[in-house]
Amino acid sequence: MPNKIKLDRTDCEILAELQKNARLSNKELATRIGLAESTSLERVRGLVTDGVLRGYHAEVDPGALGIGLEAMIAIRIAKHSRELIEDFRGHTAVLPEVVATYHVGGANDFLVHVAVRDAEHLRTVVLESFSTRPEVVHIETSLVFEHEYRWELPNYACPVESR
Repeated sequence: MPNKIKLDRTDCEILAELQKNARLSNKELATRIGLAESTSLERVRGLVTDGVLRGYHAEVDPGALGIGLEAMIAIRIAKHSRELIEDFRGHTAVLPEVVATYHVGGANDFLVHVAVRDAEHLRTVVLESFSTRPEVVHIETSLVFEHEYRWELPNYACPVESR
């Protein structure tokens, strides 16, 4: 869903720098974009308040956490109703194995990215967390051999000269 906030050139520069390195100190960020530190801090706080900056994350090696297998689980639900969609999305939000949930168009209604210990753990998650749901009528599991995530999103909201 598009954000209704109008970004100016300075906002765009801040976002570009933070997407490259979210650990930048405010002092370094201010230097890079040519602002006073107080102004830089105020602008970043405004982007957080407006919901443009939604968080800062650490990328962690899955193996270090005991994750030996990841999978995408395609789910088809019985009926397309707001209530069933919200219930299913709420269900996935509390499962510790769920990394991401995508509500999609096409043959399936959801793609659920899970991270598990091993194949037996994946089997248990599918059988106990998804196939028991009354709204679920189809499940298809695909193993993830590897994935690369692009942390820097394309910015279509900013003027071309600041991209």
